[in-house]
Amino acid sequence: MKLTLRVWRQQNSDADGAMSTYEVDGISADMSFLEMLDTLNEELIVKGEDPVAFDHDCREGICGACSLVINGDAHGPERTTTCQLHMRSFEDGDTIDVEPWRAAAFPVIKDLVVDRSAFDRIIQSGGYISAPTGSAPEAHATPVPKPDADFAFEHAECIGCGACVAACPNGSAMLFTSAKVNHLNVLPQGAPERETRVLDMVTQMDAEGFGGCTLTGECATACPKGIPLPSIAAMNKEWLRATRKARR
Repeated sequence: MKLTLRVWRQQNSDADGAMSTYEVDGISADMSFLEMLDTLNEELIVKGEDPVAFDHDCREGICGACSLVINGDAHGPERTTTCQLHMRSFEDGDTIDVEPWRAAAFPVIKDLVVDRSAFDRIIQSGGYISAPTGSAPEAHATPVPKPDADFAFEHAECIGCGACVAACPNGSAMLFTSAKVNHLNVLPQGAPERETRVLDMVTQMDAEGFGGCTLTGECATACPKGIPLPSIAAMNKEWLRATRKARR
């Protein structure tokens, strides 16, 4: 395939950015999107030009490092991570716009790389447990009802990629924060911090400058792991419970 790429280039967080146009040829439909960008970068390096900076790590849809807005959609036209998006989702001759996550809380570091350490600080504020669970046999000594286990596992699938923030018109991190709160709050080992966890994590989320949630659903649609929109309502219920208890 021969493609025209319009890629966001920005030297650093203080510099102005702009879209730059590149032509790439000989792209296989079986390439991943990141492999296509690798091809572009190889050509730029040969020409003595600065390669395009973009985040990646496992390239297996697990780590959450890859983070691109492709033709206006977080992670592109398929419901998957950017590294698992393949070029067969595009047509020969297509023009593809490639941009970084757009959110006030995710400042651009360079080109397509953004600083997502705001997520780390939200997790640090409450995404932990203090209960000693021991080894695996000891942990299994406390039965967890299957609905609770399924609920926790569903939310544990969040890989923190930030697609929910990038897709939200307000740049809200409610779906991410809900996943991290719900994952632990429903489990026995999460009980000691149940109230403080939700209060601290929501407070930290607000402090990071994320936008407000309007429950329009773009966040859940963009999530490559399928974290559902009702998880926000579940966290709100936890927050109300913790707030009322704190006021007693």
